[in-house]
Amino acid sequence: MEKFASVINGTSKKTTILSDEARIADIFAKLSYQNPQPKTELNYTNTFTLLVAVVLSAQSTDKGVNKVTELLFSVAQSPQQILNMGEERLRRYLRSLGLYNSKTKNVIKLSQKLVNEFNGYVPNERAALESLPGVGQKTAGVVLNIAFGQPTIPVDTHVFRVARRLQLADSDSPEKMEEILLRRIPPKYQKNAHHWLILHGRYVCKARKPHCQSCAVNHLCYYPNKSNV
Repeated sequence: MEKFASVINGTSKKTTILSDEARIADIFAKLSYQNPQPKTELNYTNTFTLLVAVVLSAQSTDKGVNKVTELLFSVAQSPQQILNMGEERLRRYLRSLGLYNSKTKNVIKLSQKLVNEFNGYVPNERAALESLPGVGQKTAGVVLNIAFGQPTIPVDTHVFRVARRLQLADSDSPEKMEEILLRRIPPKYQKNAHHWLILHGRYVCKARKPHCQSCAVNHLCYYPNKSNV
């Protein structure tokens, strides 16, 4: 392993540089140890309500979505129940969310398509999921990961930021960044990597003021603009 000299408190100290492969494995080992069973912070009761919650989360906070779905899912937990509500009644439940008009239409349309083409069940294949109104690459990836245990790494703003700061991957394309992450993250960590990166970005590696001092992977991070250190 290569060595380099760094100055800490005015003294020279030998520091070990890990290979990039070993460094990435160590990052996820640390995140795994810190949170062995990471979970989404969206509330849901079944695969359909998970799908709806993820669709509603676009440009909305999980907290805001959970407030809405607590009421919505108490009266509707299946595509047919959503259709029975009708668009106007559903819109009243979603009114506090951003883009609620388009989200209302999409939830109605995807519910109709699930009833018409999938016997009311949420499909477990990406192409089928992405054929549903309001469901794109990221939403499909989240559902495939959480509901069906597939090793997807949907890329949102938190994943973008953390992946770049930790030098895991760098691309302007969510699809390309996911491809790079899946190549570089060891297979045993891939299923939970999405959650670890999101939660790390949400609570530690924040956009404006990252909490570097309390970061479990600080020593493995080469981000030049660290704070609180």
